[in-house]
Amino acid sequence: MKRLFTYALNYKKTFYGFMVAVIIVGCSDAAFPLLWMYFLDDAVTPLVTEYKAAWDAGQTPAVDMSGVWFYAGLFLLNGIIQVTAVFFFIKNAGRIEESVMFDLREQMFGKLQELSFSYYDKSASGWLLSRISSDAERVTKLISWGFLDLVWGCTMIILCLSAMFFYHWKMALIVAVCIPLLILLSVRIRMLILRFSREARKINSELTAGFNEHLNGVEVNKITAQEERVTNEFSGLSNRMRRASFSASYYTAMYMPLVIGTGSVAAALILFYGGHLTIESATGLTVGVLTAFFLYARQIFWPILDIARFYAMAQGSLSAGERIFSLIDEKPDLPDREGASDYHQIEGAIEFEQVDFSYVEGKPVLQDLNLKIEAGTSLAIVGATGGGKSTIINLIGRFYEPNAGTIKIDGIDYMDRTKRSLRSQLGVVLQTPHLFSGSVRDNVRYGRYEASDADIENALRSIGAEDFIPRLDDEVGEGGEQLSMGERQLLSFARAILTNPRIVIMDEATSSIDTLTEARIQKSVAQLIEGRTAIIIAHRLSTIRDCDRIIVLKAGQIIEDGSHDALMVQKGYYHSLYTKQIKRKHTQNLAEV
Repeated sequence: MKRLFTYALNYKKTFYGFMVAVIIVGCSDAAFPLLWMYFLDDAVTPLVTEYKAAWDAGQTPAVDMSGVWFYAGLFLLNGIIQVTAVFFFIKNAGRIEESVMFDLREQMFGKLQELSFSYYDKSASGWLLSRISSDAERVTKLISWGFLDLVWGCTMIILCLSAMFFYHWKMALIVAVCIPLLILLSVRIRMLILRFSREARKINSELTAGFNEHLNGVEVNKITAQEERVTNEFSGLSNRMRRASFSASYYTAMYMPLVIGTGSVAAALILFYGGHLTIESATGLTVGVLTAFFLYARQIFWPILDIARFYAMAQGSLSAGERIFSLIDEKPDLPDREGASDYHQIEGAIEFEQVDFSYVEGKPVLQDLNLKIEAGTSLAIVGATGGGKSTIINLIGRFYEPNAGTIKIDGIDYMDRTKRSLRSQLGVVLQTPHLFSGSVRDNVRYGRYEASDADIENALRSIGAEDFIPRLDDEVGEGGEQLSMGERQLLSFARAILTNPRIVIMDEATSSIDTLTEARIQKSVAQLIEGRTAIIIAHRLSTIRDCDRIIVLKAGQIIEDGSHDALMVQKGYYHSLYTKQIKRKHTQNLAEV
């Protein structure tokens, strides 16, 4: 809570203006019963008494409305003050909410850009999305509109009780005794509402997931004759949801009548006791004072509602705040070394020296790996799934760092250079290319946003994607959904070549496309890797025949190393894999014929 409010205090002028406006509204609300009291005692009662005496004496009294006009003016002035203060506290509360939400989201998004892949490996995307959306909204509502309830409620209770004890402490005790009891009951009921609401939300997520799962798996349910069992399971889950939701609704329905009932009891006691005192003229209790106490007895319990609401909101926001700050406070796994300098122009020589790496402790992926790649040459990596192919390219891009050993770029330990200066000279093309919402132009120049249209057109021509030149303003849709997989891949090649990278990494860049599109993209690949260091992972071995060098990985170790022709002569793992693919492709072609 303290940390949350430090964000609000970044906008001190707005925050203090908000506080002052809320307090003024509280003072204005608390002043209304006093205005009524003085209006009745000073303007109405004396005139009624005077006029009655005149009528009884058979005289026609002169009507003096000056007192009425005076207090009418005070009521109007108080209303104007309140309206003005309400405007400013709504304006400032909204500004605080949006400003703090902006700060939190900016910090969280910035942190997500800093964190390494290992953080995303252990964090679900839905978890991260809820931090930056619903959690941020919840905590900012607490320190704006929720805090408003707290400040107004406390102001009202203090001023109302002070006024009551000042004018008649005995009647004030009647109201004061009811307040602690109502606060305890309010907090208790609010917490019960919160508890059952949380339970209902949790069950609802299970219910939604179960419904979606069995909707998609209805065919399996029918094939395995499990319709009755899954229906009973869903019914049980739905019944739990019904009970939790009903309990939350029950206590919600009970809450307001409890407050109204307590306020009515206090008001009735004030009328009963105060009425006797007023009738007994010797006590000196006036009609105005009785009226003010009646209004206070009805009015003072509404702030308790707001304070209880703030308490429940705070309880509900604690976990959201903890999740937000756990993300903001997360330390990057791969910070640049202190004093690390930038790479200038990279030539592209890469060397692994006795490199060990594991994603999970005790489960090594690479062990004592030694690998040297000459600048300007192309290297293809082949092997079974889990053999360490993607790990090598992740290490080259420094998306992970080795547990032991050294990786050098141009003979320099890349830990002595900044990540940004390294990655700015990498071109990466993934198996499933990701495009961002926007135009073709925006996606091609994503890695070099200052690029001109001429640069973009040259990049597209260089990879044989001239078809896109007249379509630069076309929207690609979310994730590139308006383009085919082959078109998305061509744009990812253009995006990579536009940055003029010194090292090109392609992770199974043609595995998700058809054979005809692959033939077209092969020309793009040749253009992209020309004169650059290239590391290529490919399932289709026909696409890597022309690579300068091919290595075969097995369990994190290099078991074969050489050109395509040399490996075919060895008749080892690569030869077996290649001939199987050729036979399979030949069989498919015959079947199509």
